[in-house]
This record gives sequence, C-alpha cells and structure tokens, in this order.
Amino acid sequence: MADTFNKKNLEQKKAKKKKEKLERKEERKANKEKGKNLDDMIAYIDEFGNITDVPPDKQIRTEINIDDIQLGAAPIIKETSKVFTGTLALFFSEKAYGFITEDKSKESVFVHSNNFLEQISENDKVSYEKEKTPKGMAAINVKKIN
Repeated sequence: MADTFNKKNLEQKKAKKKKEKLERKEERKANKEKGKNLDDMIAYIDEFGNITDVPPDKQIRTEINIDDIQLGAAPIIKETSKVFTGTLALFFSEKAYGFITEDKSKESVFVHSNNFLEQISENDKVSYEKEKTPKGMAAINVKKIN
C-alpha cells in the first residue's frame, strides 16, 4: 500500500527537524571554548554585598566607625524637653483623643486624654511637650494655659 500525502509530509518534517538538531549540535561542538581557568570562574562578594572578581585580600576596604552603627529598627530621637503652645482644636471625648494645633507652625499634633495633666476642653490654649511615636509626634504633659 502506498503512503498517504499527510504521512509523507509528517515524515519529511520529522527528518528536517532531526537534521537541524544535528546541525546545531555540531555547531555547538565547533564553537565550544575549551574549559575556562578556575580563576576566571570564581566570584567574590565585596563589603557592600556586590559581586566582584577581586579577591578579598586585594579589596580596598573602608574603616567603619563603631559610633555610626545603629542598633534597632529606628534611631532613638531624644528631643530636649521644649515646651510648645497651641490650641486644642479637635477633641473626640467619646474616643479620648484629639489634635492640638501648634501656634508657631500651625501643624497638628496628636494628643490622648491620658496625657492631660488637668481637665481641658476644646478650644483651650495649652502647653505641652512632644514625644516621637511610631505613628508620628504626640503631645504629652498637656496642661491648660490661663
């Protein structure tokens, strides 16, 4: 029996693919570089974590000052206990927090009722100290100015 046209076509495609694969293999063999030198294949890491080909004993290093090293997630900011003045602009009594509008910079500073030293109501002039919190600055030691 004779082969069908489709069967012959598939066999031709298969043969062509096989021939191309052999040609690519021969080309890779011909262009293959002989093994590289071990020194060419080694990579090092410098003091900043970057990959380099310079060995550690020949790298130029910078001196690290121990006082510049910060421990912990965020640096501790110690503000001198400056007293600021402002107006208790917005206070939510049911939630026990509010905001003080600073007189000089007009910025809002968060305040919680636990930090009140005396009874204070909305729109009162107050003096306070600032404390750095994870969410920003907060007012502490808040007292009414007469």
